[in-house]
Amino acid sequence: MNMNQMMKQAKKLQKEMAKAQEELATKTVEGTAGGGVVTCVVNGHKQVVDVTIKPEAVDPDDIEMLEDLVLAAMNEALKNADELASKDMGKFTKGLNMPGLF
Repeated sequence: MNMNQMMKQAKKLQKEMAKAQEELATKTVEGTAGGGVVTCVVNGHKQVVDVTIKPEAVDPDDIEMLEDLVLAAMNEALKNADELASKDMGKFTKGLNMPGLF
């Protein structure tokens, strides 16, 4: 393979990766806690796009429980966003072990 072909392939791969990164912003995952009384939605870029708290989760005498539920739902949503990004971007690394790349 000559250098021109390699450069063309590299540019094509770069374009495909950029497109995949853009598409991640449009995909969402969620995390829930407390049997679904708290739901957090995160996009593929790990931006929080929605938080839903059902009325039964709100106890004025136990704010700490609500805080814990929100935290648990958020952490689950972020974990799911990591898995989404790994799945979508993993096709470009083809098994290479490059922690922190995506």
